[in-house]
Amino acid sequence: MTTRFLLLQIRDPDDPMRIQEIACFARALGCSSNQISIFDLLSGAPSIAHLQKFDVVLLGGSGDYSVAEGGDWLPPALEAMRELHALSKPTFASCWGFQAMAKALGGEVITDLSHAEVGTHAVRLTEAGKNDALFASLGDEFMAPMGHQDYVTKLPPDAILLASSAKVENQAFKIRGKPIYCTQFHPELDRAALLQRVRAYPQYIKRITGDSLEVFGQKCCEPEATNQLLRRFIQHFRLPASWDKSATC
Repeated sequence: MTTRFLLLQIRDPDDPMRIQEIACFARALGCSSNQISIFDLLSGAPSIAHLQKFDVVLLGGSGDYSVAEGGDWLPPALEAMRELHALSKPTFASCWGFQAMAKALGGEVITDLSHAEVGTHAVRLTEAGKNDALFASLGDEFMAPMGHQDYVTKLPPDAILLASSAKVENQAFKIRGKPIYCTQFHPELDRAALLQRVRAYPQYIKRITGDSLEVFGQKCCEPEATNQLLRRFIQHFRLPASWDKSATC
């Protein structure tokens, strides 16, 4: 049986990263892009019946939409997060998805450039992270690809903190008793994809780092540890393992 993935996106129709994001998740999961269906959260929330059609739900980033700033699209999107929690649907949320899940389940998110991160940054595991079946193999400290200016200041009540960085305490969490993992960093991105992503939103590099694209690229390394995290997520929950390990994006 083929694993069925649903990617909940929060991107404008003309955002070139809509397609790139699908390819990045496919590479990180080792599956075909055809196994990943899309639902646009700007159009509303998916029904429970629709969510039930899929084995795994994925959430990624957003170049133009902020959980902290909100908008008419936010309440339905947060309701979708709460439905995933209620359904105990295996879910992996990164970056914007991390912030949305935290907000939906009772956490707090703000915009603060002093805590913004873009590039590859060192992340260290908490004691819970060191003992987590999914995160322990990353090593006590590892490099992770990032790009955010919103950050989670308070985790939901049932969240277990797994990792922190120098600027952001809440870098990764899981929900107690649920197959839900969330990371502020982007395990779906390798170095090449990260550089492609930031070229699409060059304003973030200048605003957050002050570097030129060339200098920024020189400072980014290959995030070896996080490149396997999504495949381990699938293996950990023993979901249908029929993906092609040789697949690329």
